[in-house]
Amino acid sequence: MNDIYTLHEGSRPLLISVPHVGTVIPPDIAAALVPRALQTEDADWHLDRLYDFAHELGASLIVPRHARYVVDLNRPPENTPMYPGANNTELCPTHFFTGEPLYRPGREPDAAEVAHRVARYWRPYHDALAAELARLQAAHGHALLFDGHSIQAELPWLFDGRLPDLNLGTAGGSSCAPALRDALARVLAAQSRFSHVVDGRFKGGYITRHYGRPAAGVQAVQMEMVWDCCMQTQAPYAYDEARAAEVQPLLRALAQAMLDWQPGGD
Repeated sequence: MNDIYTLHEGSRPLLISVPHVGTVIPPDIAAALVPRALQTEDADWHLDRLYDFAHELGASLIVPRHARYVVDLNRPPENTPMYPGANNTELCPTHFFTGEPLYRPGREPDAAEVAHRVARYWRPYHDALAAELARLQAAHGHALLFDGHSIQAELPWLFDGRLPDLNLGTAGGSSCAPALRDALARVLAAQSRFSHVVDGRFKGGYITRHYGRPAAGVQAVQMEMVWDCCMQTQAPYAYDEARAAEVQPLLRALAQAMLDWQPGGD
């Protein structure tokens, strides 16, 4: 354990990452933010709890402590936009998902501050994530990465309309083997409770695109789930046991499908 993340090392080749679940904001950064930001409304709430079945599956689980308002762990360190032509939040976000400013006037992070946050918060998480994938690949011959996210179903500043409940991203098919993508799509298609799409608006962020290298033995996918599936969508954003009990078996089935997949089938 450390002050940046917690990592549970599993015994099977799957690592589950939930990079936006953190809510800690250091005091020096908090002082520059508008008061509303201290509620960390754009966190991926409760995913560490929702994905705690990782332990039973023998999967690894990495969980950050700090809020995405400090630094976004799913953005490239060069701060290039993930979705060109659309509104994007940056490596060190300056806007809420609703478009309003996160910072008090004139207090936005400059280049030196962004570099500091990358070194202090972003780099250790990614070093640990990369090291765990390397450990899994060395032990099993391949590694699997499931990157878990959640979001409000409707956010006009970021996208039009309403998102499907479950949005599976494989960077347009480039971050995992075709047979694995097909296996996960079949799990989603076998149920009717939750709407779903594969490689729709959310095709996978930096983590999926950077670490997913099928030819090199690392398969990566992203799941963007709407909040309605597991929680109350208004502050204080409480976990909803009844809703979570419906979606958790499906998420577990997706994780199990990844573990059941074997290299060499494509």
